[in-house]
Amino acid sequence: MKKTVFFGALTIAGLAAGMASAATLDDVKARGSLNCGVTTGLTGFAAPDANGVWEGFDVGVCRAVAAAIFGDPTAVEFVPTTGETRFTALSSGEIDLLARNTTWTMSRDTDLKFDFVGVNYYDGQGFMVPKALGVSSAKDLDGATVCIQTGTTTELNLADFFRSNNISYEPVPIQTNAEAQQQYLAGACDVYTTDASGLAATRATFEAPGDHVVLPEIISKEPLGPLVRHGDSEWGDIARWTLNALIAAEELGVTSANVTDMASAPTDNPEVNRLLGTEGELGAMIGLEADWAVNAISAGGNYGELFEQNIGESTPIGLARGLNAQWTEGGLIYSPPFR
Repeated sequence: MKKTVFFGALTIAGLAAGMASAATLDDVKARGSLNCGVTTGLTGFAAPDANGVWEGFDVGVCRAVAAAIFGDPTAVEFVPTTGETRFTALSSGEIDLLARNTTWTMSRDTDLKFDFVGVNYYDGQGFMVPKALGVSSAKDLDGATVCIQTGTTTELNLADFFRSNNISYEPVPIQTNAEAQQQYLAGACDVYTTDASGLAATRATFEAPGDHVVLPEIISKEPLGPLVRHGDSEWGDIARWTLNALIAAEELGVTSANVTDMASAPTDNPEVNRLLGTEGELGAMIGLEADWAVNAISAGGNYGELFEQNIGESTPIGLARGLNAQWTEGGLIYSPPFR
């Protein structure tokens, strides 16, 4: 009898905790804004401009989610986080969504109790060195000092690579990309290692980018994407399908320039109609208005627009689509169907 009461109490407490954790959308609406965790500053991905307005590829995801909920892409507060503080900020409820060059791993998904809602950039870890160092391969870095952000998968990948190649290194721990850049340019480390996209973004800010080279080795898989806390599937659905809406919009030819016109009346493509809310009830299924995806796409454009405007080949960062091309173009970017 006592055991039954005890376990019954635990079950009720667990249900209550689950119900309490499943109210993120209500909290966001009551607050009137989305709290989105971003990096402390990485050009092209997330950084404030001269007027303090946050912009970038990851910022675009945050603004799209805010627009899907409120119809307003500015209804978002950006919370800068480091590699060490980002997960605490999310698990504690300080932020509702983390969109910060974060690698999807099993331990983060399970042990840390997070749900990754998709991949918005397929990446891999690389190395940047001064051209004057005369190094052409990461395997030539025996004894090098290496700037590395703490609290990241980069630390483990680095140790694995050097150990498997029987070479040594001296780590120079840093917490932010700005600190890494300062230390690297000051000569405090011979090498800076992080995701290859981050290296390209960092090098683009140098006075003489051509004096630095990214070595050819890519030593890991780094699927980067936004994430939310476990325990609130409804909130995860909103973040997941907003990202999918941006991806699907590019595939379907829906852009920030034509989305309003395409949403004004049903088109000849049923999936476009379902995406834009002129057919079906997809918005209601995730607790949002019928035009949620229209608002998300209008916020900064579809996936391709966000990529090209912030980190693409026409920007100083100069990233090619590569693996981040649509599946129809030989890449890995792919949205499940809107039906």
